[in-house]
Amino acid sequence: QLQLVESGGGLVQPGGSLRLSCAASGFTLDYYAIGWFRQAPGKEREGVSCISSSGGTTNYADSVKGRFTISRDNAKNTVYLQMNSLKPEDTAIYYCAARGPFKLCVLGVSRYDNWGQGTQVTVSS
Repeated sequence: QLQLVESGGGLVQPGGSLRLSCAASGFTLDYYAIGWFRQAPGKEREGVSCISSSGGTTNYADSVKGRFTISRDNAKNTVYLQMNSLKPEDTAIYYCAARGPFKLCVLGVSRYDNWGQGTQVTVSS
């Protein structure tokens, strides 16, 4: 059974950094595009970043460009989201999701099939 597990969330001060991990089990990530999404209280889930199966293509929401970096290590079956210069408005539950196999990296929530359970990120002083 395809399963994704996020980790690395927590409480951080504004300007701080966190690295989220998305580990897959039950399947290999090699052929899947992976997206990171977030949902703040009272708001719709939104796309943050995605990476193609090869890692050659990445996309970012305008709100995180220059601050967040997505990467993948297919040997470890894991995708990462490095988040720097965090702001209070980045506070949300962060989810990873898989799309594929052999599908493009896109930021649309409805385009993804398999989701993790989420990890909480709170940015506050």
